[in-house]
Amino acid sequence: MSPGKRPPKNPSALRMVGELLALFRKAAGFTQATLGARLVIAESTIAAYEQGRRPLPLDTAGLMDQVLDTKGALAVTVANMPEIDQFPLWAESYIQHEREAIALSWYDTLVVPGLLQTPEFARTLLGQRVPAYDEDEIETKVAGRAERQEILHRKCPPTLSFVVWEPALKMAIAEPLVRRDQLSFLRECANLPGLSLQVLALDAPENAGTAGPFTLLETSEHQHLAYTESQRGSQWVSDPGEVSVLERKYAMLRSQALSPEATKGLLDRLLGEQ
Repeated sequence: MSPGKRPPKNPSALRMVGELLALFRKAAGFTQATLGARLVIAESTIAAYEQGRRPLPLDTAGLMDQVLDTKGALAVTVANMPEIDQFPLWAESYIQHEREAIALSWYDTLVVPGLLQTPEFARTLLGQRVPAYDEDEIETKVAGRAERQEILHRKCPPTLSFVVWEPALKMAIAEPLVRRDQLSFLRECANLPGLSLQVLALDAPENAGTAGPFTLLETSEHQHLAYTESQRGSQWVSDPGEVSVLERKYAMLRSQALSPEATKGLLDRLLGEQ
């Protein structure tokens, strides 16, 4: 971890396995390079395991237990990681990556991306959660969502790209005035420097994003990460091959969506209909 950086309060199970591996490795007197040489694994791969950027395979954990004389501790830990959210994205960890990213690309299908939501729209969405949040939880989350929007207005903002499927703009899940204010905010954001907003039209003949929403991040160290969500949980994707697949999907989505200028025209028309 870089000097001065505060570790997340709630590290993921993936990160905890990495920290355990690093502890055992050092106690056994190995460097990442010497352990990698002993196991015929690249030093960079050992580093990725320890930093929580790559899941430690169960068979590899077993081999490490033998070399490090850890009595099966690594294999037992890996084998008993939770099935759901095995590699969970804790909120603070994600927000830290989002805050420090130099580039962020976000595809969403049924809701406006969180970074582009007005407080009232966010409050409406959070109020519809099942099981329900209490009022204090809703207000805390609305405030946090608004605070994240600081990155939109920095003197040197990150490069931001959003592709939103058209139904997210038309669903009647909020009061008309709230929907209008949300569309107005999107129209304002579409003019921000370094931000590209594109709508994937409902009648587009092709859609590379039918598998669901995802977010791509590039860190200041030029590490490429992805984040996906589903009904059953959330997950970081750090494997370069898997991130590459999502990057190619996003590139295709941008080519299939309306251009940024055409998106502004669509937003103007939707506002005229309100």
